[in-house]
Amino acid sequence: MDTILIPLIQVISLALDLYVWAIILSAILSWLVAFNVINTSNRFVYMVGDFLYRITEPALRPIRNFLPNLGGIDISPIVVILLIFLAQGILQRLAMQI
Repeated sequence: MDTILIPLIQVISLALDLYVWAIILSAILSWLVAFNVINTSNRFVYMVGDFLYRITEPALRPIRNFLPNLGGIDISPIVVILLIFLAQGILQRLAMQI
């Protein structure tokens, strides 16, 4: 059973790592657009931004609804990243017990 479970846990952990990077890239891209460093009228920038928004927004929206309004500060990416790190820690402990 552990010949299937350990690689599965590793794949899930890798997917969570990639999702953390997607959240970080989405936050950086939103800052660059907000400060007019890059322009979304560029087709490539728009496509990358739209892709990152579509994959990160389902995880960030419930956290944004739960957190109080802090003005212009959005800490939902930090909360989601911390939850992902918690999930990875649980998965690692589970893999060590197998």
